[in-house]
Amino acid sequence: MVLKAGDVFTWTRTFTDEEILQFAELTGDKGEHHMSRDEHGRLMVHGLLTSSIATKIGGDLNYIARNMNFEYVRPVFSGDTITCEITITDIEQRDTYKKLSMKSIFRNQDGKEVLTGTSHGIIKD
Repeated sequence: MVLKAGDVFTWTRTFTDEEILQFAELTGDKGEHHMSRDEHGRLMVHGLLTSSIATKIGGDLNYIARNMNFEYVRPVFSGDTITCEITITDIEQRDTYKKLSMKSIFRNQDGKEVLTGTSHGIIKD
């Protein structure tokens, strides 16, 4: 695959109660704000679980992240459908790999930003 600055990749998924509870069990993060339902009967998704949507795209590209920075703009709840859009902002060919910079925007089903981020890493040739 030939990659260039400006290329955009997206992935969409809906979070379930079961996934939130499994993530809490796996990580040990059982903060009350994740384990108790809100007034609408929803659980709050862990921020790192939300940001993990980007790893699907990274895996498809065989991208090895060296640094990731996220800003959590608004909460995500069970039943929310989140779309992650990743844009390559810079790419440099090195001897045996490509060095990439990327930005990401995560939006909910209403089109509202829930998370933004940047990442720097490599793809081996």
